[in-house]
Amino acid sequence: MLRRAAIGIFLTSFFSLVAPAASFSGTSALEFTRRITAYGPHASGSTAIGRVRAYVEAQAKTQGWSVTEDSFVARTPNGPVKMANIVAHLTGHTSRALVFTGHYDTRARAGFLGANDGGSSAGFLLELARVLPRENRNDDIYLVWFDGEEAVREWTDTDSLYGSRHMVRQWANDGTLARIKALINVDMIGDKDLDILRDGNSSPALNDLLLQTARSLGYGQYFQNDLSRIEDDHLPFRQAGVDALDIIDYDYGPNNSYWHTNQDTMDKLSAHSLEAVGAVLLEMRRRLD
Repeated sequence: MLRRAAIGIFLTSFFSLVAPAASFSGTSALEFTRRITAYGPHASGSTAIGRVRAYVEAQAKTQGWSVTEDSFVARTPNGPVKMANIVAHLTGHTSRALVFTGHYDTRARAGFLGANDGGSSAGFLLELARVLPRENRNDDIYLVWFDGEEAVREWTDTDSLYGSRHMVRQWANDGTLARIKALINVDMIGDKDLDILRDGNSSPALNDLLLQTARSLGYGQYFQNDLSRIEDDHLPFRQAGVDALDIIDYDYGPNNSYWHTNQDTMDKLSAHSLEAVGAVLLEMRRRLD
């Protein structure tokens, strides 16, 4: 009995050390997205985006993250607009950091809900906020919800990516930028017909790791090696010398007919798509950590 008890104690200790890692729930991510979308259109500077911001911050704090706002006034073609990035932080044990980002603003268009374009990335990051504190980590982890990804009028180098361009300047000044091991940005990853291409504006090594990880987990059919070039919130970081990756399904609906239209609604999204991206991204984090 004593020997069996000792073995039992050993096995209990052993399995506690090798307990399964936390899993990403597509159902939970979809529900977070649904709640964000329920606030209605929330373009930068609107009252509604303030409500979304308060919801995101409250959810992240509940999961134990240190949350701050990176507030600024953006100079846009329509004049100054108050914006705020949301930054959540978990401390690790090294001097390096892994960063996961996405935007939470929607396009300034009457009736535009942005379930996929703005909603899915914001909801996805909230599910990461739930899962990541339960995982072992060496590096610091940052989650950033960018404001001002969308153009105020028409997409140009200066009328777009307001939040990420501001964040790069802030982090260059305070030394955080130099500590980033990798930055992974997600955008429009909820489409039921998920088809993510290799982004030519992303770091080649991270693109390779994305494909390898997806195939090893059985999600290779959703991640293609066909090349595309996307301007997204990862781009200011790439231009600043950071290894960064954009995960985006830019083909949304037949002939991209849902993109930036009022057809971008919750019924077009899938928990399975969110879970596929989430499982791959979590495993990438473990391999990068």
